[in-house]
Amino acid sequence: MNTALVVEDCLTDRETLAICLHQNGFEVITAASSEEAREKISNYKPDVIVLDVVLPGHSGFELCRELKANPESAKIPVVFCSNKATKLDEFWGLKQGAQAYLTKPVIAEKLISIIKQVVRGKTQSV
Repeated sequence: MNTALVVEDCLTDRETLAICLHQNGFEVITAASSEEAREKISNYKPDVIVLDVVLPGHSGFELCRELKANPESAKIPVVFCSNKATKLDEFWGLKQGAQAYLTKPVIAEKLISIIKQVVRGKTQSV
């Protein structure tokens, strides 16, 4: 079973994403901040990270850049899931090393399709 880390500061969004992933065969761990995410990544080595952009402390962009610069986490696919919905936000997210950028509200089928693709190693920008 693949493990997904959902990094989202909004409890409702975090739980919604976690339930969706769990119902589609993922073991799910969650974090509410970039600091908590670093700890979970170190302890659990997830197969994919679903990451919000706006987080307390460091942004999702900063966390993604940090993960991609670290050899221990560089190969973990990152999928941004954010309210920030401009083309510039998407461009910037992919520039940080993410495999995909989805905007909220997320359509569950689209999320699962993208997550499965990136876990299999297919880069997908949406």
